[in-house]
Amino acid sequence: MQEDTRMQVIVVTGMSGSGKSVVMDVLEDLGYYCIDNLPPQLFGKFVDICRESENHLQKLAIAADLRSGEMFADVYRVLSELQRQPGTEVKILYIEAEDEIIIKRYKETRRKHPLDERFGGSLHDAIAFEREQMLRVKGIADYYIETSYFSAAQLKEQIREIFLDNTSDSLSIKVTSFGFKYGVSTESDLVFDVRCLPNPYYIEELRHHTGCEACVQDYVMSFEQSQLLMKKIQDLLDFLIPLYIQEGKSRLVIAFGCTGGKHRSITFTERMGDYLTSKGMHVIKQHRDIGKDRP
Repeated sequence: MQEDTRMQVIVVTGMSGSGKSVVMDVLEDLGYYCIDNLPPQLFGKFVDICRESENHLQKLAIAADLRSGEMFADVYRVLSELQRQPGTEVKILYIEAEDEIIIKRYKETRRKHPLDERFGGSLHDAIAFEREQMLRVKGIADYYIETSYFSAAQLKEQIREIFLDNTSDSLSIKVTSFGFKYGVSTESDLVFDVRCLPNPYYIEELRHHTGCEACVQDYVMSFEQSQLLMKKIQDLLDFLIPLYIQEGKSRLVIAFGCTGGKHRSITFTERMGDYLTSKGMHVIKQHRDIGKDRP
């Protein structure tokens, strides 16, 4: 009976301008009752009200950030108390983006940052202050998404993959590729640099293909060092993943990086994703930079 009455609460927080409104829209579509900009001091009362409502709401999503002003300073204590509340499963989703990306988004939408007046219209100062204030909450987040390189559609896809049919005792593994020339994948828990391997870019007939295709994968994996590296990473993950599950980790992000994010990193992402899937893991594969600089 306790399973039936267990309430799922997702607290969406992070940097202003990083995409929280997009996240809340998706969670609403997934059946969560959503409320935005709720002062942290009201989290517990809101959960109690929803639990006692005639509709008996069991899936809640609360967006909270510095818009609540001085009241947000108490968010760490409130979240800790909420996580200890019997019959309540609380997950914290933290999203952020690079400073310049956030500034660009505010300029494009012509909206004011919540701290605009406090810092005399200086976005740089407002963002720096907000990032510092959010560090403690970021440290206890169950999920972390860096949205700098995401379109709204890609962010929506990520949220659906994380929370659709999500269970508290499972580990969701995201395996992603990226190009170092576009910046390191900052959302990742484990990053593997495969630039040490022969590069298909310098093979004319392979240059305009990607690691999603057999011709590139066959080339990359034809070298002994590639096969050995793959085996060593597989052995490492075979050791680490049970430890993460034992610790209660909900999501693991594994990233493979090469120069442009189109050949070697994609090959390893595809092969490793398939390997982990064959081991019975819930795996999401993503190629962050596959579409960049295409002719």
